[in-house]
Amino acid sequence: MPELPEVEGFRDVLNGCGRGRCVRRVDVHDTDVLRGVGVRRLRREVEGRRLGRPWRHGKLLIVPVGDGQALVWHFGMTGELVCARGDDPPAAHDRVVLTFADDRQLRYRDQRKLQGIRLAPNERALRRLLDRLGPDALEISRSDFLDLLAARRGAVKTVLMDQSLIAGLGNLLSDEILWRAHVAPGRPPRGLDDTEARQVFTAMRRVLATATRAGRVPPRRTWLTGHRDDGEPVCPRCGERLRSQRVAGRRTVWCTHCQH
Repeated sequence: MPELPEVEGFRDVLNGCGRGRCVRRVDVHDTDVLRGVGVRRLRREVEGRRLGRPWRHGKLLIVPVGDGQALVWHFGMTGELVCARGDDPPAAHDRVVLTFADDRQLRYRDQRKLQGIRLAPNERALRRLLDRLGPDALEISRSDFLDLLAARRGAVKTVLMDQSLIAGLGNLLSDEILWRAHVAPGRPPRGLDDTEARQVFTAMRRVLATATRAGRVPPRRTWLTGHRDDGEPVCPRCGERLRSQRVAGRRTVWCTHCQH
């Protein structure tokens, strides 16, 4: 599932493929990925316009189009952006294709179609969309993060994955962060002491820094993510067998020896 690092990678794709270029044609091959906008309006508002500088908030990728409008991508479980040439063969899951004046194409590819593309008609509409999200995981301050944890019940992993509280973290990132912080995913966040809460924040920043450079959550053998799908996964830190259980509705992997 695309999380913050993958969306940063898609931003790089959009920067190199479409930024500053005029959209000559919009082809919608599957309307199921359009959210709140129809094909005619999408083509009317985007064709003949130049794409601005893309930016990201959490898992959303936003690019200005024309005067005050913006395209907003939410990649769901399987979405991605691909840069291609007009004569490159189409893929089975290419849903929306923007073709530029130089015949370069930006292709939105998505197998499961759980989310998709929105058109924000103005800055106010875009702000309403972003107001549903918490601060970006790369931008939140340590003091705000600590205050957030101190005020929440439930499981700490649930808080990390709640996009209305912190935007950008998903299942893999949350497991990796908590493993590095030595904190069990089911711990109530308000029960963490100051040292533990700071460890979670520091782990989040370090994991995001490395993952963003890689453009994904890297499956390194020194990381929890490099072991979670092994047949009999063991902790890369202590060698103990990893435990797997559903937390917040998602498969959660952790080390009962290292994480308390």
